[in-house]
Amino acid sequence: MDGSVGVPGSGPETRAEALVASYERAGYARVTPAILQPAEPFLDLSGEDIRKRMYLTTAPGGAEFCLRPDLTIPVSRDYLASPAAGQPAAFCYLGPVFRHRADDPAEFLQAGIESFGRADTAAADAEMLSLGLEATAHYGLAAPSIQIGDVALFAALIAALDLPAAWKRRLVKDFNRKTNLAQDLERLMLGGNNARPEYQGVLAALAGSDPKGAHALVTDLLSIAGISAVGGRSVAEIADRFLEQSALGASTKLPRDVRSLIERFLAIGGDPDEAAVELRALAAEAGMLGELSPALDLFESRTGFLAARGIDLKRVQLSTSFGRGFDYYTGFVFELTDPARTGDPLVAGGRYDGLLTRLGAPSPIPAVGFAVWIERLAVYGGVQ
Repeated sequence: MDGSVGVPGSGPETRAEALVASYERAGYARVTPAILQPAEPFLDLSGEDIRKRMYLTTAPGGAEFCLRPDLTIPVSRDYLASPAAGQPAAFCYLGPVFRHRADDPAEFLQAGIESFGRADTAAADAEMLSLGLEATAHYGLAAPSIQIGDVALFAALIAALDLPAAWKRRLVKDFNRKTNLAQDLERLMLGGNNARPEYQGVLAALAGSDPKGAHALVTDLLSIAGISAVGGRSVAEIADRFLEQSALGASTKLPRDVRSLIERFLAIGGDPDEAAVELRALAAEAGMLGELSPALDLFESRTGFLAARGIDLKRVQLSTSFGRGFDYYTGFVFELTDPARTGDPLVAGGRYDGLLTRLGAPSPIPAVGFAVWIERLAVYGGVQ
């Protein structure tokens, strides 16, 4: 992997170097991706929160680049460009990332791990949480709050519902944005279509048409209008979103009992064992146990591996509504925090099995990892 990051040898960085050295001893090869990255993968895959905080620049030829706002995508891209692509591989890193933040420096250090190609999903998930806890302990915080969630459980529930495919994609995508998800459910209760009156007719005409032809038409119209990008989105992405609106505008109404089922699912929480009992009971009551069993089996297997690693499950709090602000997560997600301070994540991550194919891999590659906020943890180590 190419690129280089210079990390000073004093202050918070010294303790961070020791943390990453421990990951290297655990078998994670240290990598240093380039700081300047193509912007498109971040714009397409990271989510709205990252879009708004990115630092973008345009090359003379028109290509958009950015200062990397996180390291998961850069490490993933370098892995796919390497001879190890498609094979199990494990990496660690330490370096600066760049995001606009109102009250904090835009450049800050992150450490972390990315693990690719492991077939033992539940064990790999548990290892990430265990290593994340080692990071907080390394800085003197032995008992952080542990919050976990599972995007795959919600995705399995939505997949089992009788809804158009466009609405299923929308609900799963908005899982990480609670306000958007609530608006989606309200819109479905009202019958789906709340498009602006001036282009309802256009959306209706596009609904049900040949997707490739409709996409080409919208793309051409935008290009003729001289539109090259809006809000960091390319013409192709604007066209995709417009066509998605035509599909979402189709006449679809969510029965009240189905909305109630979704809301009951999203209200389940507690330690993992308690939550698993509630989830199976709800799935059985709804007649969906068969559809949800694979995701529930994985969830329970992961819980077993967490216990085997010595993690006190009573300290682990599951919320079925918990997600993170990145669109690429597909399964287990977690955050370690100290509510006595700010509640901001100290360590956070999860599973993103769909990301590598979206970055160009010819077939799916399992992937899981986490990031460590060095600046937030430094206060526990007595260095500022």
